[in-house]
Amino acid sequence: MAQSSSDTLKTYREKRDFSRTPEPDGSSKRKSKSRGKLSFVVQKHDASRLHYDFRLELNGVLKSWAVTKGPSLDPADKRLAVRTEDHPLDYGDFEGVIPDGYGAGTVMLWDQGEWVPREDPAEGLKKGSLKFDLKGQRMKGGWALVLMKNNSSKGRENWLLIKEKDDEADRNSDPRETWQTSVTTNRDFVEIAVAAAGGEANILGEDEAPDFPDFVEPQLAKLRDDPPSGEEWLHELKFDGYRIQALIAGHQVRLITRNGKDWTDRYPSVAKALAELDVESAAIDGELVALDDRGHSHFASLQAATKGEGNAALAYYAFDLLSLSGKDYRKNPLTARKAALKNIIPKDEEIVRFSDHIEGKGEDVIGKACGMGLEGIISKKGAAKYVSGRGSGWIKSKCVGRDEFVIGGYRKSDKRGRPFASLLLGEFENGKLLYRGRVGTGFDEALMDELADAMAKLERKTPAFEELPSDAKRGAVWLTPKLVGEIAYTERTPDGLLRHPSFQGLREDKAPEDVKTTAAKQVEAVDGDDGEVLGIRISHPDRVVYEEQGATKREIAEYLAEIAPRMIPHIKDHPVSLVRCPSGAGGKCFYQKHHTDSVPEAIGETKIKEKDGDTSSYLVLNTAEALVSAAQIGALELHIWGSRTDELEKPDRLVLDLDPDEGLDFEDVKSAAYEVRDVLRAAGLTTFVLLTGGKGLHMIAPLERRQGWDEVKAASRGLARKLAEAAPDTYVAEASKAKRKGRIFIDWLRNERGATAVCPYSLRARPGAPVATPVRWDELSGISSGHDYTLSNIRRRLSSLNSDPWEGYDDVRQSISKSVLSVLADD
Repeated sequence: MAQSSSDTLKTYREKRDFSRTPEPDGSSKRKSKSRGKLSFVVQKHDASRLHYDFRLELNGVLKSWAVTKGPSLDPADKRLAVRTEDHPLDYGDFEGVIPDGYGAGTVMLWDQGEWVPREDPAEGLKKGSLKFDLKGQRMKGGWALVLMKNNSSKGRENWLLIKEKDDEADRNSDPRETWQTSVTTNRDFVEIAVAAAGGEANILGEDEAPDFPDFVEPQLAKLRDDPPSGEEWLHELKFDGYRIQALIAGHQVRLITRNGKDWTDRYPSVAKALAELDVESAAIDGELVALDDRGHSHFASLQAATKGEGNAALAYYAFDLLSLSGKDYRKNPLTARKAALKNIIPKDEEIVRFSDHIEGKGEDVIGKACGMGLEGIISKKGAAKYVSGRGSGWIKSKCVGRDEFVIGGYRKSDKRGRPFASLLLGEFENGKLLYRGRVGTGFDEALMDELADAMAKLERKTPAFEELPSDAKRGAVWLTPKLVGEIAYTERTPDGLLRHPSFQGLREDKAPEDVKTTAAKQVEAVDGDDGEVLGIRISHPDRVVYEEQGATKREIAEYLAEIAPRMIPHIKDHPVSLVRCPSGAGGKCFYQKHHTDSVPEAIGETKIKEKDGDTSSYLVLNTAEALVSAAQIGALELHIWGSRTDELEKPDRLVLDLDPDEGLDFEDVKSAAYEVRDVLRAAGLTTFVLLTGGKGLHMIAPLERRQGWDEVKAASRGLARKLAEAAPDTYVAEASKAKRKGRIFIDWLRNERGATAVCPYSLRARPGAPVATPVRWDELSGISSGHDYTLSNIRRRLSSLNSDPWEGYDDVRQSISKSVLSVLADD
């Protein structure tokens, strides 16, 4: 019979003096606030030793464990969780300071949500294995608590808290670093202690008016054709309005444009709504827009509203929090900043609105946005801090071309009453105004008169444009390039001219010298942040590495940073050989496998004993920073050993390279792959297929590390030879090019100690920037070559997937057993 909650709280009560501690005594009849669901909470406890208290609601109490190192999202980490006394349900809301005595220190609500047991939880606790799913704000997906067999002699139960392998697992980020403030109040330990002491409300003094927060140079987005893939990205709708920083002090507000102009007087209703937020002071980043009856923003309507015309509804979409109550939030992760921002914006507020987001699936988000007739989306890294200027942390993807252009002249109109026929547009690059075409639509009578008055003051005798086609010169009146217009268009021609442009309005918030070509913006983005990716400085970031795509060294580094969550499970702890191409994919390349003093600090090393008895240092790339560092030294291809550093003599995979003769079609390679797959399956081995980025395929069988190199080599060599004997017109098991003619070489030589094979998701140093891409067996039939996926389209492919193409790879349990060898080995 289960104990009552009162019985199980006996130890909890005996350890505390409730006349001194603010902790709940457990006498409350409070029921779970999860409405029939089971709650969980994680409290970060700054006691004599910092730890995290993990608590699961069960039978009217919180079952509790002290996790000394805190939770990890890496399934390979097994975190010690010491069972402690049951706590009352009220404790799930506790945040404050425990005085001297038992458990003294500050307590932070670090995460909370719902937990769902996968079996009878009482039975799971009894047998020492409890599996469950978490639906928290930070901890999500499958988890397990496992009782250790050798428990402490002090009578405590030592358990292990383990993250399961699923979509929420993440080997590359530390949740303790990502989230360092309260999940409910966004306070840190110091702020929680101040609030507990009653000092929060009196920090400024009731009669003391706080100063306005400083204006911060805004963070800007880099334009790309496609949004980035990966669950680490948050995607927001792109608004068509004015970027405004709202600076709040008490009940006073300033609305500052992106270039520092005070526009508070232009939008009094927006300023009034912001002044009613319940904050002492704040700096909020957002977009001021005019909405139609469908809730879509329109720049032309905003211009009309600015002049007191039209009936569009003004709204301010807040998307970032730069400071709050005097505290600078810019170093906090975006997810934490947005959570704090959401807390201060009322849900039913019509004018001030929280700009929500969707995590991951950027391709789906941009598709839906375009389908709704919206302008596009902004993608932002959820774990990144706020960095002023244009960089790679924010990515802008547009549905329809829409940009600012400088007005460098106009063509006269032959129609009575029409002051001009079209405007001549341009962009700056290296100080030169480049012509981008004419726009003659999108004007009403009032707007044309306004433009005519403004242009009359700017007329000049010579064109400011660097070069002009002859048709642009006919009937042209030249202007000093001071006016900036926003133009919608369908696309740009190869020489940069706009197709089907339409004038949207004048941009008073943009300086003409800031209207630059995409190439100029990219150079500025690199120069502006010193060419850094993940904190790694990229020298010569604008050097072109792949001529066909124009892909730069920085873009290679950014790709590796983005693909790291998918690549690291395959490359981690494997010795790596690099193919370095300092002058680009078309230049001279060389291999490097040894670690030297000249390689970047983020690249690790492992000591390996060579055949001659000497010991050498080999390269290891275990982090995203290491991958980016490889790009910094010009590495394009990453090739890995078939074993890991902790057990080098026991391979963790078998690799077969199907390498066709030049005259064979890729259909022949696919047919061979199916046949080899079936033979291996009959022998008891499951395989996964990899497009190599070249003309062939790799077939990979993950292995439990039970046998050594001799067994894996014998199995792969035996398979190759048997197939070559059975079908000599199709296969060859020898590397000789003369014997390979018209056949497919089954390369089994990659299964020797020290041999390598290209790592999944690695680029190849070949024309077209191909990527070694994992694919499913059931999609192989629709693939036309081993280099179908490239740097240009790999992100689009990955964002369209519903699951990992190698789903289940880590769960395969197989080895080169005696039964496998009896089928495959030839001796």
